[in-house]
Amino acid sequence: MTIIVTGGAGFIGSNFIFYMVNRYPKYRLVCLDTLTYAGNLSTLKPVMGSPNFRFVKADICDRAAVGRLFEEEHPDIVVNFAAESHVDRSIENPGVFLETNIMGTAVLMDACRKYGICRYHQISTDEVYGDLPLDRPGLFFTEATPLHASSPYSSSKASADLLVMAYNRTYGLPVTISRSSNNYGPYQFPEKLIPLMIVNCLGNRPLPVYGDGLNVRDWLYVEDHCRAIDLIIHKGRTGEIYNVGGHNEMRNIDIVKLICKMLGRPERLITHVADRKGHDRRYAIDPAKIDHELGWRPETKFADGIQKTMEWYLKNRGWWEAVISGEYRA
Repeated sequence: MTIIVTGGAGFIGSNFIFYMVNRYPKYRLVCLDTLTYAGNLSTLKPVMGSPNFRFVKADICDRAAVGRLFEEEHPDIVVNFAAESHVDRSIENPGVFLETNIMGTAVLMDACRKYGICRYHQISTDEVYGDLPLDRPGLFFTEATPLHASSPYSSSKASADLLVMAYNRTYGLPVTISRSSNNYGPYQFPEKLIPLMIVNCLGNRPLPVYGDGLNVRDWLYVEDHCRAIDLIIHKGRTGEIYNVGGHNEMRNIDIVKLICKMLGRPERLITHVADRKGHDRRYAIDPAKIDHELGWRPETKFADGIQKTMEWYLKNRGWWEAVISGEYRA
């Protein structure tokens, strides 16, 4: 079995590669990544020497490069993590998000059609559903929730999802989509909430919190997400969407205060800044479908996951210091 993992030098993609290399030593894992600012080749150091792993530097929008890779590897499965994913950056420069997240997805699926695959899996996000009101805690996103994207980022991901399903219906391409809640864990780029707060706390720097900080997110430990993807690509029904949630809803401000407490830093470091444009108030996923069909449930409680995440950042200062300084780009 050969699996091409696009965006595998990023946060979730790299964790997925580690998971699959360890779980399936007879599989061949091929990472395709163009190494934008969010792609860090040093992240993949633990598997670079593995006989069943290959890294290829290329852009998913480059049809010729993608075609060459498919000709060389004849993949059985493609898992597409490659995406521009930071909402703030999408507000500043929407065009890059449309190019990578929509056109790049089309390039990959065209290659899948031409060369043949057993499964194309699209990594999506709960943000395609928009947001939920804070005063209705019993309301959750299901796979039947209408798409109602709020940002250029989520709009580009929703567009890609629609394109994936269209390729399934029009061409019979065997596809699946997973939409997960906020991931956290090792190797996350320190512009995201949890690693940013950890790193800033360690440096006694201000902890910027958007608006009132009462926005609610559902948190999913990255290894639990990797298990879900593993199940979907092997046992998920073709043409289906699976929501992957952590059952860990927390307010942003409470996350920041918890990190302050864990690191023994004063809450006076918290600095409220102007709210993000179009900021969604609450995300919450109902993962009942993947539970009933594939037997997946999140195994990591937030208290345990945040502790493991904290310990990883404390033990791997060299990794995130190189990211902050920009040295990793060299």
